[in-house]
Order: sequence, then C-alpha cells, then structure tokens
Amino acid sequence: MSEDIRTKMWKAMADSPNVMVSLCENNEHGEPMRAQLDKEANSEFWFYTTKSNRIAPGGKAMVQFSSKGHDVFACIRGTLVAETRQEIIDKYWSKPVAAWYEKGKEDPSLLMLRFDLDDAEIWEADPGIKGMYKMMTGKDIEPEEMGKHDQVNL
Repeated sequence: MSEDIRTKMWKAMADSPNVMVSLCENNEHGEPMRAQLDKEANSEFWFYTTKSNRIAPGGKAMVQFSSKGHDVFACIRGTLVAETRQEIIDKYWSKPVAAWYEKGKEDPSLLMLRFDLDDAEIWEADPGIKGMYKMMTGKDIEPEEMGKHDQVNL
C-alpha cells in the first residue's frame, strides 16, 4: 500500500501544490506556501520566500497538505535548508513567482528554501458503500471503512 498511497500524494500535490509550512523548533503557526515540485526529485521540493519570513531560518519542519478534492491528506516531515544553486533558482522561476519580488531574481530579500523530505503520514479518504451507509445512518464507523492510511519514507 505504501507505494500506491505515496503516488497518490504526489499526484494530488502536483495538481495543487499549496501547503502549510511550519518550523518544528519554534512555536509559530504554519503559513501557506506554494511548493515547487519536480517529477525527478521525489525526495525534495522548494519554496521561494524572503529572508525575513518566519521559515527563513530553516531547520526541522512540517508541511501539511490537503488535496483539492479533500480526498488526500499528508503531513510531511523534513528539513528546510537554503537553496544556493543558481540553476535551481532559475529552473522554477516564473512570472507568478516574480510578482512577489520587486527586483526579480536580484531582489536582496529573495530566499529559496529546499525541503529535504524524511517521511510522511498520508491519508486517503475513500469511503466505500458500507462506510457511506454508516455515515448516512449515524452508525459507528471503523477508520478502515473511510479509506487508507500509511506512514511512508520519502
């Protein structure tokens, strides 16, 4: 099941790469960010941000994801580190990203962070007929009747 649920997570994130990111070392809330995903890099993804952003210090972090259809959820654990490779900064640069930086890639506040992935806990909400019937009639539901759940290494 791990491979299947992991694949579903990546497909759902490719469809809507909006996530919530928070550092584990502090007590601040997460904030919405747009992940820059790469089909060839399934153990990392990136965020453009500013040097004054609350996640700028990097370190151990958590990313929370909910798919567009609310049928895939994930909590991803990893480490945020400054991405200094110019080819990566250039690779994901786009007009929507540029809109946030007055001086473009030369903006002194620009910071790109790489999220090196450790593992994830993933839920796939897919209630079967039995689960739907129980929900509609108010009967007790077992967690496995509502879909799949797994912890996976990334």
